[in-house]
Amino acid sequence: MNRKQKKVLIRIIVSAAVTVALSIASGAVEAFAASHIGAGAAEYVLFALYLIPYLIIGYDILKKAVKGITKGQVMDENFLMAVATVGAMALGEYREGVAVMLFYQTGELFQSYAVGKSRRNIAALMDIRPDSANLVTEEDGCEVLKKVSPDEVPAGSVITVIPGEKIPLDGTVISGDSSVDTSALTGESVPRTVRCGDEVISGCINLSGAINIRTSKEFGESTVSRILELVENASSRKSRSENFISKFARYYTPAVCGLALAIAVLPPVINLIMGNPALFSEYIYRALTFLVISCPCALVISIPLGFFAGIGGASRAGVLVKGSNYIEALSKAGTVIFDKTGTLTKGVFEVVAIHKDRIDEDTLLEYAAYAEDFSTHPISRSIIAAYGHDIDRSRIADVKEKAGEGVSATVSGRSVLVGNEKLMKANGIASSDCKDGGTIVHIAVDGEYAGHIHISDVIKENSAEAVKGLHNLGIAKTIMLTGDSAEVAENVAKTLDISEFHAGLMPQDKVSIVEDILSSRQEKGCVLFVGDGINDAPVLTRADIGIAMGALGSDAAIEAADVVLMDDDPAGIVKAIKIGRKCMRIVYENIYFAIGVKVICLILSAFGIANMWLAIFADVGVMVLAVLNAIRTLKPE
Repeated sequence: MNRKQKKVLIRIIVSAAVTVALSIASGAVEAFAASHIGAGAAEYVLFALYLIPYLIIGYDILKKAVKGITKGQVMDENFLMAVATVGAMALGEYREGVAVMLFYQTGELFQSYAVGKSRRNIAALMDIRPDSANLVTEEDGCEVLKKVSPDEVPAGSVITVIPGEKIPLDGTVISGDSSVDTSALTGESVPRTVRCGDEVISGCINLSGAINIRTSKEFGESTVSRILELVENASSRKSRSENFISKFARYYTPAVCGLALAIAVLPPVINLIMGNPALFSEYIYRALTFLVISCPCALVISIPLGFFAGIGGASRAGVLVKGSNYIEALSKAGTVIFDKTGTLTKGVFEVVAIHKDRIDEDTLLEYAAYAEDFSTHPISRSIIAAYGHDIDRSRIADVKEKAGEGVSATVSGRSVLVGNEKLMKANGIASSDCKDGGTIVHIAVDGEYAGHIHISDVIKENSAEAVKGLHNLGIAKTIMLTGDSAEVAENVAKTLDISEFHAGLMPQDKVSIVEDILSSRQEKGCVLFVGDGINDAPVLTRADIGIAMGALGSDAAIEAADVVLMDDDPAGIVKAIKIGRKCMRIVYENIYFAIGVKVICLILSAFGIANMWLAIFADVGVMVLAVLNAIRTLKPE
């Protein structure tokens, strides 16, 4: 508890103790006042005594109500509590007047503590802002470390991060190796090993060895700054449910005040007209009970708190949601569209098979690797990586690379051709047909066909599980878009059980297809597009919800996407939808519960069946239960 909350707790205890003491001694006080002052004065003595605990517990509420009236902001919970409790005291219901204020303050204290706890939890989950950076500077010809604020480190500088410190800025490791904890950003518990040449991002914790990093961005543009900015601004994007509650409270409070006034005035007037006793005090008591019940605290507090905690819980799970409106949209997901490369597949070419013809597989791969050694093409790099041995360039001569076809070279005195079917045909060599999906690299040695290598963009380990998880959630349609060939796309779609695919697409084609799906969709729900966030920015922006996948640190992803998965695991899509659905389920539970209880109690109070004690439950009790339910969203499923 903070200091303010402790003060309120002390006031609650003192007020409650005085009220209990007065309740026990009220009979003796009345008798004493009647015998020494007069029978008529006894009531005033009780009023004065009960006024003490009332003011101890309620002076700040009365003060806020007066301020609201002077500023023209009359219809709030402070006004309702002030009118109800002052009215109860005026009617001689001293204990109930004090009790209403006492329980209201107890509920407010509980709510304040719960909200504070949820904020602290979220702050702890997102405690990734570094305090300082160890800048490497030169003084008198020697390198020294200078501890500075991360804001003072320009891009291109060298910093040292020792074990236990947060990495303060994005950059590349230039010396040292270590393990880094990325859990605060990605939700991934397994540390990642980094070595010289690896890129690292701010906000991660260095675990084992000291590393030197050359920074690539200033602190204001770093990953940690962008994430913190998005989390801080998430509350500005309100969902329909939040907007509904705001509008509801704006019209609801004046309406119930008018109804309370009608309950207090109309029945007594009708009674007078009909010649019956007016019973003003009875109907005023009903009206005051009505006001206590009508206070919309449970809705006004618990609904935004539910979304706020949901966004925090999602952050803990490695899902960065830009606003509560996207939480609501995720819960309504009906169609999920995937980019293939970098989203469902690793985006890295790997040799998956070697099909020999007249020489053994190792020799075939060796010839291909030597011929491709001078090429920078990703396919060439994958062949060299699969070979895995040092290359003696003295064995290579007469290297020629023909764009779109392949490479020719002399390796150890033998003529080697490595490339596609076009290269083979151009040199009069018959190549064997391969039905495998992916890229086929043919090899010929001394003018004779030697075999081919099958290279493919490997499907991620969790892609199949992610697609299956989406189907289990009831997602009506899964679609894959790719610029790759139809054969490759069909193979991936069949492997992952994706219902529809479109191949051979340019970036603008993807936008057109998404627009067609949006305009002609028959399935209910929102359309999600999941891409790697670098070349998919236009589509991410166009879909109902754009999810950037594995794009931590990518400016394009953070700017264009509505949701950022802070690792490259496709299972995060399922996780994001589950979080959205859980959050909305809890929000609607609170709406139905709070409104339902209040409507029932309001009807009972209007007919004089409910008293102030039921009113206290309908206000404070419902608020406490709704807040407790709302903070469940802090824990993602």
